[in-house]
Amino acid sequence: MKKILYLLCAVGISLSVLSVKAQTPASTEVTSYVNPFIGTGAVDASSLSGSNFPGATLPFGFVQLSPDTEDNPDNPASGYDYNDKTIVGFSHTHLSGTGVADLFDVLFMPTTGEIHATPGKADNPDGGYRSRFSHDQESAHVGYYQVKLLDYNINAELTATEHAGYHRYTFPKTDKAHLIIDLNHTLNKKRPYWSCKVIDAEIRQIDAYTVQGYRILTGWANLRKVYFYAKFSQPIQSNELFNGGSMYANEKIVNGTNIRAVLNFDTRNGEPLRIKVGLSSVSTTGAKENLLAEIGDKKFDQIEAEARQKWEKQLSQVSIEGTKAQKEIFYTGLYHAYTQPNNLADVNGDYMATDYTIKKADDKTHYSTFSLWDTYRAAHPLYTILQPDRTAGFIRSMLRQYETFGYLPIWQLWGEENYCMIGNHAIPVIVDAIFKGIKGFDVEKAYEAVKNSSITNHPGAPFYLWDKYHYMPENKQSQSVSITLEMAYDDWCVAMLAKKLGKEKDYQYFLKRSGYYKNLFNKKSGFFQAKDDKGDWLPDFNPLAYGGNGGNPFTEGNAWQYLWYVPQDISGLIALEGGKKGFIEKLDSFFTIKDLPKEVNGNASGFIGQYAHGNEPSHHVTYLYDYVGQPWKTQYYVSKVLRELYNNSFSGYSGNEDCGQMSSWYIFSAMGFYPVNPASGQYEIGSPILKSATIHLENGKVFKMTAKNISDENIYIQSVKLNGKIYNKPFIRHSDIENGATLEFVMGNKPNKKWGQDIKGLTNY
Repeated sequence: MKKILYLLCAVGISLSVLSVKAQTPASTEVTSYVNPFIGTGAVDASSLSGSNFPGATLPFGFVQLSPDTEDNPDNPASGYDYNDKTIVGFSHTHLSGTGVADLFDVLFMPTTGEIHATPGKADNPDGGYRSRFSHDQESAHVGYYQVKLLDYNINAELTATEHAGYHRYTFPKTDKAHLIIDLNHTLNKKRPYWSCKVIDAEIRQIDAYTVQGYRILTGWANLRKVYFYAKFSQPIQSNELFNGGSMYANEKIVNGTNIRAVLNFDTRNGEPLRIKVGLSSVSTTGAKENLLAEIGDKKFDQIEAEARQKWEKQLSQVSIEGTKAQKEIFYTGLYHAYTQPNNLADVNGDYMATDYTIKKADDKTHYSTFSLWDTYRAAHPLYTILQPDRTAGFIRSMLRQYETFGYLPIWQLWGEENYCMIGNHAIPVIVDAIFKGIKGFDVEKAYEAVKNSSITNHPGAPFYLWDKYHYMPENKQSQSVSITLEMAYDDWCVAMLAKKLGKEKDYQYFLKRSGYYKNLFNKKSGFFQAKDDKGDWLPDFNPLAYGGNGGNPFTEGNAWQYLWYVPQDISGLIALEGGKKGFIEKLDSFFTIKDLPKEVNGNASGFIGQYAHGNEPSHHVTYLYDYVGQPWKTQYYVSKVLRELYNNSFSGYSGNEDCGQMSSWYIFSAMGFYPVNPASGQYEIGSPILKSATIHLENGKVFKMTAKNISDENIYIQSVKLNGKIYNKPFIRHSDIENGATLEFVMGNKPNKKWGQDIKGLTNY
């Protein structure tokens, strides 16, 4: 996804200074290592980031109840910046680690004293309802967030269920306690792309204890409908309803495009104000049913405890041995990986389909927030190991878009396609799941969807150009080089599935298309370059020049970073570079050339030479030395990324978290392996950072890795055993994990250049 313009922080910053103190569960629980503040800010404009939120949510839940520090969030996209000094309120939906902002639905803000119906400015909290806060009086752990609103002396606490938020506000004793409900709080409405506009909204007071409403708006998701139903523990004494600049006192309903409500309470009895808020994408009735089903009469502390237990159950599937910092990075990463996709379906199974009709899911789940350009690389392969049943649910949800659109999701948010990014990377997710034997969806229907998604023209995927030119001409299709390379990979996935299902004609057709990447390789320069529709190379080629998301042959990268994107045919790429010697020399240069043009894309961060760990096109490249008999170089660079580009501070990521992809890279690599080709069922071996990791699989079997002599100096593999036998291959297969196995590393401070030379069976070599 579009990354925040944060670059790698200077090596040597004291993590003890940056480390964020969070309230945590009991130390015996793995959830005690989750720090929701990791990745919520940056040290400075040239530092690590993440774009994560610190608020309360459940695994793959619909609600993310979290503070917003900006009235119209844009950057960071999570709405919360650790460096900000004021909070504008607590909204119920957020994106985790994306580069584009959206959601921020149904903002609540408790206040006292004079009524302010507008948020005010970040540098002038006295002019609105926002409040100053301090990290010294802020805490968070799984399923819980707390902050003291200093301007009002209010202690705000939040917890959540899958479809509901639970607020507990401890006011000072006063008869001038207020709650602001702001339905005009959105992403930046002045943003020129995916523009935001509230089309209609309503707040309705049902009785002294109940308020409901909705809003319909545009944004990154083209047309979203959000409904809420709120129950209060204390009676509403009076209200002021606002429609733009007009105020209506003690009315029961207000609707319009810029509406807010001020609900007034008497808190002189000292009792906290508790608010239960159900959400739905379908109706206020659905929001009410979600609230009653998941919270009902339960107390705040009970809901918080249940949230913690649910996270503990999910995260304790993996037990690791390492340093405290490693555990915090690992388990917070797993927490972030489980924050999305999100289940949009109500508790009764109702959901809004991509054609805006209401349908019912028999399994009561309909997932969205598919950041597939990012997550197909490592997050979805990780789900196949840790969440196979949920993976089937993801695929069923993707297939529902195919039923209405005729093709699978590209980047789906709130159940809607937004066409962000390139490629059709639901394809490798589905193909990978089928090859790994994951059940729970119709394989033939899945193949139909995969095939038709590869021949049906749609935005960013003009297959008529693909079939006519056998590459994407830049004067016909922007981002042509990146699209050519990524489309060729998706075609390989289709071909492999066609072969498995005995569809020989399709296999031959898509296999041929998967080789079209070669048509943009310039032997003179040694790079993939753009051509026009006449077959001529575009002039003024500079392999260092960055592209963004249009107007350039490369997507969020440059020619150096996209040179390595042929995961389906590494042997073919090696041949293009003149064989192993030329490939190794080019790869060495990639990690050592530090020159950058004056302007780099905002996604460029976490540099090691031209390698940019802060964005996804580079993520597999450290592992490519395994293919050319120099695995010790893979070990060196993987270890460097693990140790230098992740930390346990609020600035703990080298780029946006991207819905779990950045964390999934760490989780895999910390255990010693990573999927270069995410649909191959193969994991290339790197350099483990953990002493051990044990995965309790859903099939009842156990996979365990251990690393003897592990330390910051001992980064090189000396020997490996798989199930007690000497193992000299630089990869393992998914079947090794799924069948239960023990993978043992012995580490040292110097390379053992004899290990890892048996590459027989290494995919695509």
